[in-house]
Amino acid sequence: MKGNVWLLATAAGDNIAVQVGKDPGHEGVVLVDAGSAAAGSFDGELRKLTREPIRFILLTSADSDRVGGVGPIVAAADPGLGSNLRPNEQAAVAIYSTDNVLMRMSAAGSGVPSAALPTLTFEREKDFEFNGEPIQMLAELNAHTDGDSVVFFRGSNVVVTGHVFLTTGYPVIDMTRGGSIAGELKALNHILELTVPHQMQEGGTMVIPGRGRICDEADVAEYRDMMTIIRDRVADLLAKGKTLAEAVASKPSRDYDRRYATKEWTGDMLVEAIYKSLQQEGKR
Repeated sequence: MKGNVWLLATAAGDNIAVQVGKDPGHEGVVLVDAGSAAAGSFDGELRKLTREPIRFILLTSADSDRVGGVGPIVAAADPGLGSNLRPNEQAAVAIYSTDNVLMRMSAAGSGVPSAALPTLTFEREKDFEFNGEPIQMLAELNAHTDGDSVVFFRGSNVVVTGHVFLTTGYPVIDMTRGGSIAGELKALNHILELTVPHQMQEGGTMVIPGRGRICDEADVAEYRDMMTIIRDRVADLLAKGKTLAEAVASKPSRDYDRRYATKEWTGDMLVEAIYKSLQQEGKR
């Protein structure tokens, strides 16, 4: 990959970023996200990179394909721990996330064992150094959800985006969990602020999306521009007094649907989410 950071792509399509290196006295691995429970073990592939233990898991959202694998990883790190922490016991793996991710993972009925819950949370930013490299977790609130964050490995020059940026589909604006089109565009613009191209807008900072291939600044810029164009089209329809049904029927995402629409999140679903998000913003 680049620097200390590698990408593990699971058979289920989950992207997991891995930082490896040597930090004397504190050797270990940092994971960004843990894949879904259905993704199965990726330990064999990880051990091709390093034999060091996993020390940190940085969660970019509370989505099941980000957090589903945390429990098995924690249990494997400390087999005697089981699924629950005992009083005043510290987990062998530190788990970092935004405050809202912890709230969703610990909600009644979530099914997440206590040992898999974040051990440290933050509101806006968390930075630390590991394996000789500064690492920043930066909150991207109200983008895909209300708990998103991106991770910037400053020494390796790699940004990991979670579901804020994908190459396999449109971003899901999950309004039931605090997502918004304004927050999504703000997050994409922030990712662009973190990236620096090598030359001719190519190369340089590498970007690992939540799903799909490794990218650079130009790829994120094209994605941001696409989302801005669709947002502007929907905003124009809303300003002209078009109903939600009329806006969806006009197909403002038609130019991009062939590339980004999926069965799970179609262009019509994206347009509906943008329309409702803009309506909500207009009422504030």
